[in-house]
Amino acid sequence: MYITAAILSVLLALVSLAAGAPKALLKGDVSAGLQSHMGLSAGLVRFIGLAEVAAAGGLVIGLFWQPLGIAAAIGFTITMIGAVGFHAKAGDYADPATRGNAMAPIILTAVSVATAVTLGLAM
Repeated sequence: MYITAAILSVLLALVSLAAGAPKALLKGDVSAGLQSHMGLSAGLVRFIGLAEVAAAGGLVIGLFWQPLGIAAAIGFTITMIGAVGFHAKAGDYADPATRGNAMAPIILTAVSVATAVTLGLAM
């Protein structure tokens, strides 16, 4: 079970870091899109990015101390549930042009829940 938890943790950490770093730095199309399309403030976008970067760090450290990894996976799950809500509010799931990008938080929610569960079972 630990190998599965480690694989999920590393994959989720890489995705979280790749998604969070540009938001934390307010760089790239995603940050601009969150501000223009979703109407989020620059401060909130930066906060979301920092939360995702922190989750990445917690997931990596959680490989050695599982309680931190579980907490990071749960925190990331909460962040992704919020992202699903914002996408739903913006109508992204009804629009075929934006539906693809809006599906990422749903998939990442499932992966982060699986990560938390496998880390818990590996203890």
